[in-house]
Amino acid sequence: MSDKNDQFRHQPDARSDLIELARSLITKGPHKFEKTTRRMRAMFDKTWLFDTTSAHHVWEHPYYPQYYIPTSDIRKSWIIRDTAIDDEESVFLASLHGEMRVSDRVLVFEKGPLAGLTRLEFKSMDAWYEEDQPIYGHPKDPYKRIDILPSSRKITVKVGDLIVAESTLNMFLLETMLRTRYYMPKTAIKWQYTTPSDITTLCPYKGKAEYYNLNVDGREIEDVIWWYRYPTHESAPIAGMACFYNEKVDVYVDGVKEEK
Repeated sequence: MSDKNDQFRHQPDARSDLIELARSLITKGPHKFEKTTRRMRAMFDKTWLFDTTSAHHVWEHPYYPQYYIPTSDIRKSWIIRDTAIDDEESVFLASLHGEMRVSDRVLVFEKGPLAGLTRLEFKSMDAWYEEDQPIYGHPKDPYKRIDILPSSRKITVKVGDLIVAESTLNMFLLETMLRTRYYMPKTAIKWQYTTPSDITTLCPYKGKAEYYNLNVDGREIEDVIWWYRYPTHESAPIAGMACFYNEKVDVYVDGVKEEK
């Protein structure tokens, strides 16, 4: 009987993105990394895979971090190492084997600044928790925040000459390094120009978003409106309110048109 891991050894291209990431981290290092005192847990195959207060935030790119977990804190019998990425054996491809599930999206670091840490693919886990709070989409950046401010400034949304939404009962959501998003009551939107979308997205700061398309004069603008049915606690003020992608429609703030 062949070893389950043979398929990974002989098909490295299936994880080419992980190999590229590992080589970049070996040669250039992460953008930034630091230990966090938060209690971190993740569930895989309906089982707690680790429970640690020694996780690290690792910025693989400038935008947000990932959690890297001390290898010694992960269920040892569940991680099976594959081949080394480099001749110095600084980092290994690995696979995670539960009772019913297998994931080959694992990197184990042995040398360098990330030595002793393991990268587990965020979306491969059943769930992640900071303390007792679930995390959605990806880890939050501890150096970024959101502010949600009520505003009576008039927001007008147009497609061409058609006004598709207008409101003075808004919530302005300001997120570090991102443009302001304008949330308005759903009653302010002309729903006859919309159709539901099948798309959903996850945001660690706001939760699960549902989307709508706009249809105006035979033109469909996909996934241009979104809203959070049950936002996270910190984003509770936007519950049930809707927002337009500023980049896809014309948005006016007190009559002044925003740049897309």
